[in-house]
Amino acid sequence: MARAAAHARREADQRGTALAGSIALYHPSAGVRPKTNPFGKDVANVELFRAILKHGDFDEVDFHVSSDITAADLVQGLLGEPSPKQVSVRSLLDQAAPVRAGALVRGVPDLSDMAWLRRSAGHEAGYSLVGMVHTLAPPAMREMIGKAATSPMQPWDALICTSPVVQQALTTMFDEWTDYLADRYGGSRRIRPYLPLLPLGVEGARFAALADRPQARTATREALGAAEDDIVVLWVGRLSFFEKAFPQPMLRAIEEAAAKAGERVRVHFVQLGWFPDPATQKPMYEEAARAYAPSVVVHHLNGNDADLVGRMWAAADIFLSLVDNIQETFGITPLEAMAAGLPVVVSDWDGYRFTVRDGVDGFGVRTLGAAPGLGQGMLNRHLFHGMSYQSYVGTLAQHTAVHVGDAAARIADLVASRELRTKMGEAGRRRIAETFDWQVVVGQLQELLQELAQIRASAVREAPRHRSNPLKPEPFGAFSIFPTQVLAAGTRFSVRAGAGAGDLDRAETVKLDMFASGWRAPMDDCRAVVRRLAAEGELSLEAILQDIPPARRQALGLALVWMCKIGLLDWR
Repeated sequence: MARAAAHARREADQRGTALAGSIALYHPSAGVRPKTNPFGKDVANVELFRAILKHGDFDEVDFHVSSDITAADLVQGLLGEPSPKQVSVRSLLDQAAPVRAGALVRGVPDLSDMAWLRRSAGHEAGYSLVGMVHTLAPPAMREMIGKAATSPMQPWDALICTSPVVQQALTTMFDEWTDYLADRYGGSRRIRPYLPLLPLGVEGARFAALADRPQARTATREALGAAEDDIVVLWVGRLSFFEKAFPQPMLRAIEEAAAKAGERVRVHFVQLGWFPDPATQKPMYEEAARAYAPSVVVHHLNGNDADLVGRMWAAADIFLSLVDNIQETFGITPLEAMAAGLPVVVSDWDGYRFTVRDGVDGFGVRTLGAAPGLGQGMLNRHLFHGMSYQSYVGTLAQHTAVHVGDAAARIADLVASRELRTKMGEAGRRRIAETFDWQVVVGQLQELLQELAQIRASAVREAPRHRSNPLKPEPFGAFSIFPTQVLAAGTRFSVRAGAGAGDLDRAETVKLDMFASGWRAPMDDCRAVVRRLAAEGELSLEAILQDIPPARRQALGLALVWMCKIGLLDWR
């Protein structure tokens, strides 16, 4: 049992409550980590689900998926081995599992439709919805998150904030958004989800094992042309100047640090990742390297090569990530570097400020943003389709500064002192073990779920006036004014002259007739209705359905309309 999870259970026992024995996870794709060009959020979500299977104090784990996959195959994809827990796969619409677990956890913040589904099923206070915020930058993403204030999400629901800056930014956004709604509609209530702080994590032992391989270190450095006394500075991640970081500050800082070290030390900069558009962007990075780091040996290596990535954790001496982009909110690679025992130099930016302790695990380099108001034109250009999202955030990042002099000085300090590198690397590993190992984070997630359960239990229950979303209504009801009439209990059916069961035989051979057939009653049920109508004459819908089990009536109602569509039945 994970230490943090065990602590959570002891705390729950002292409060006289119990942690849920199951957890429900919303994982539509049922996928594993992408093999090439993975996005951070996709990696983080899969790692979270994997960590829950490995470290969670749950007896049962229910995955809500949309794909056709068995529980055994899903577990094999995530863990590579059987799970000691009971694992099941369920429909995305299943309500029993989250009610039993007390929560449904999703790796993104899009919970609005799920909140309406929960309400329409009568389970609004039956369980909590929990989503995770990975970025705040896209305007469309902010709108998605903001729907939490206009959908039936409740204070016992949560949007997990992975860093304090995300938590602060979302608090401000919801304050301003709910104030606007109150001003516009004259309301006084401001209901919004809970915004807890819960970081992402890493498997500390796995990265330590990758890094602590002397033979891999020697062989990989030899392949780079790096002698044992050379310094290898490492970046890991997408090589995207418009969504991650412009490389010029890093290149110039390394160049200045190398110059300070003099001829006694040769410095390499390994940019380990992938270019979104290699043909266009790799030459741009190479040009910048020649301009800003002419004396540094710069390598662009394939970040999709898992074996190479693992060997670089062993080969590197310093980790560098001067992120300057609002797309970034947490940053998992500095944690991976700390777990690998590397000292880190990062920009004082977003989640990096939370994860890396300046002067302890590494160094934070100060940043400068443009004055509020100067980006309105850029935002307008993006909102009105004159600039892509990538160009928008890249333009903002081009006008965000990371202090090159400070970065160079801190890199130079680490280049000059093996003792300092070792000291900070060891501190980073302790930081991971105490705060950011998945084992610890999963325990904190369980504590959060228990806290949400207590909020639900103490909430004042109110009967909802609106059970379904007025903006996304049931279509046959919403468009009932379109047709001449709609199906009702008194609608009477008969077999059209010249038609009969043979029409159904023909329909089975016509692809257009069989479109969407899964929503209707099976053909045998349709034939039975046709035979009955042929024998008894005209019958009402009510009469046709009276002997049909309730679970099958909806499908037969659709089948009756379809049989009218193909000219087999008549109605009045």
